[in-house]
Amino acid sequence: MDVLINVFVALHIVGIAALLGGFLTQTKAMSAGTATFSPAMLHGALTMLLTGMVLVGLNQADGAAVNNIKIGVKLAVLVVILGIVYVKRDEEVAPKPLFGAVGGLTVANILIATLWT
Repeated sequence: MDVLINVFVALHIVGIAALLGGFLTQTKAMSAGTATFSPAMLHGALTMLLTGMVLVGLNQADGAAVNNIKIGVKLAVLVVILGIVYVKRDEEVAPKPLFGAVGGLTVANILIATLWT
């Protein structure tokens, strides 16, 4: 079970890397007002959602304690990210405040995952 959990943790990290990487590669475009939500950002957020749900299930099945409040907060932040990216994915230019919010919320989600014990 530990190997399976570690595989899904790795996939979860790949998802966050795609989401944050998609944001960071366009920070210069954001300041110029030409940033767009890339498909990698949407796919990264969806990967995070699916692997996160699997991780919660696997950890509960393994008998590990799961902090449901922390998971709920992370899920709420991710749902906001997904909503913004999904709705604005086809626009030629992403509004600066929304694009910045996605980056900020992504970093907040990383901090919640790592600092909340």
